[in-house]
Amino acid sequence: MHAIDFKQVDVFTTRPFKGNPVSVIMDASALSSEQMQAIAQWTNLSETTFVLPSEHPDADYRVRIFTPQSELPFAGHPTIGTAHALLESQRIAPREGKLIQECAAGLIPLQVTPESEGIRIAFELPPLTITPLSDEHIEQLECLLQCQIDRTYRPALVDVGPRWIVAQARDTHTLLASKPAFAKLGELHQDLDETGVTLFGFYADASRIEVRSFAPACGVNEDPVCGSGNGAVAAFIRHHAISIPEDGLLTSTQGRCLGRDGHLCLSITGDAISVGGHALTCIKGTINV
Repeated sequence: MHAIDFKQVDVFTTRPFKGNPVSVIMDASALSSEQMQAIAQWTNLSETTFVLPSEHPDADYRVRIFTPQSELPFAGHPTIGTAHALLESQRIAPREGKLIQECAAGLIPLQVTPESEGIRIAFELPPLTITPLSDEHIEQLECLLQCQIDRTYRPALVDVGPRWIVAQARDTHTLLASKPAFAKLGELHQDLDETGVTLFGFYADASRIEVRSFAPACGVNEDPVCGSGNGAVAAFIRHHAISIPEDGLLTSTQGRCLGRDGHLCLSITGDAISVGGHALTCIKGTINV
């Protein structure tokens, strides 16, 4: 048995216990895939990350990302949480405000920006695909979510590494009142091989949205604050040319139904989509393996 440095980082918040936690195993070089999966199942968080030496010459580090049940090629809040943990420990340093994360989805550029509330880290979404849902799947989705969907913009499967079904709720009140049938959402997973479902709704101010993400097939009924889900929403908004501020900036909040208060900054341009936020370490120590 040996000890490995470990951190638990709260992501998309500046207040402890109000964001989405991720466990970061700081040096997983001696761990097998089976051990990584076992640790992720034990931490029982939506994701646990395992830091490894980079294999690509342009990358600052490599990371593997596990849910309690499976490995993901990419995920948002684990990306920001891992970068925060490594920067805080001075294991890496940005070059002209930039980092490169290597993961199964490829190389992920990150922007590191010092602010009064701390360092904000933003990741750029990897290449994505969007596939519209059939009328049958939309009917099924609306029934399982117990939420009226705005069909002005056809719900779609947005593949950003994780594969999110994205739909716009009629309004934020409807969104927050949604009570999904989690057990039956697995029916959609079998049909579409998706990671989960992300719903969003606009507030009266067109620069603000509320988001909820459900991933029972990954062992996470509702993700408190989901970076890749928000990125998928941003891709959906761009795909449908939904009206947003001219600067392409949106503020997203998530987690109210779980007692959290996550805040994300979304940037949408024709060239790129980025998702950013703050993070802070709540637990640090060692894990015995």
